[in-house]
Amino acid sequence: MVQRALKQHGRYAYSAITARPDYSWPGRRRLAVYLGFNIEHFDFGAGLGAALGPKSPEPDVLNYSWRDYGNRVGVWRCLQLFDELKLPAAAIINTALYDYAPEIIEACVKRGDELVGHGHTNSERQSELGESDEKVLLSFCREKIFKESKQNISGWLSPWISESLVTPDLLAETGYRYTLNWCHDDQPMQLLTRTGERLWSIPYPQELNDIPMIVARQMDGSDFADMIVDNFDEMLRQSAAQPLVMGIALHPYLVGQPYRLRHLRRALKHLKEKQRKAWFTTPGAICSHVAGLN
Repeated sequence: MVQRALKQHGRYAYSAITARPDYSWPGRRRLAVYLGFNIEHFDFGAGLGAALGPKSPEPDVLNYSWRDYGNRVGVWRCLQLFDELKLPAAAIINTALYDYAPEIIEACVKRGDELVGHGHTNSERQSELGESDEKVLLSFCREKIFKESKQNISGWLSPWISESLVTPDLLAETGYRYTLNWCHDDQPMQLLTRTGERLWSIPYPQELNDIPMIVARQMDGSDFADMIVDNFDEMLRQSAAQPLVMGIALHPYLVGQPYRLRHLRRALKHLKEKQRKAWFTTPGAICSHVAGLN
């Protein structure tokens, strides 16, 4: 029996991280660190959403209101913590927030945070859209954010990391410079698109991410904070050999809970204590830096 060749995505070729050109981040640092702060809004009585308890028939008040705690309380506690530690963040936002709680986005903009497109709502999967509707979504989010916040955004994270076969192509064609959807590497790299336009993939974590760790694997806040510390210390060690990117994916309805916030504070303070060894930045700045090297 002849074994078939496996299907390929055609977006990048294999490359071992130990056999690539060397470079450094600004200030001759070797590790770039960013906070991916996911701020989301959901349909009431319909659609997708992370769950605290067993999903109930709609309206699922328990799980909806638990997520809404993030926008009413958790997001403000987290922003206070970022201010306290003087840490920049990438605010990864659903545009539905402009209708529901625009003051959240205003606070992020006032802090100087980078805004990143994250669909209109996390109640829907982008991958379920046809190509023309997906292109409309990508264009709408860029235009909405520019109109309301005056940021010409360059980055995208799909709701639920859901892509169609043409999502990278459409991102490049609608003016995005980078995507956070692919978690296949610790360095930025370019994805191939059908028109040849450049689209960068900036590493975004699915392990160092509070949803899969706390919701799916039922890890407590202390262990998640230990993960952040251990990941940072190990990547600092590894970055002696290669420049690396470490993202930390956070959702305010999870890490904004008081008992988890205490542990997040501990972890981020540990990182800041070693700030001379790492570049604390945003994914957009990472993208600009590597694009300037070519």
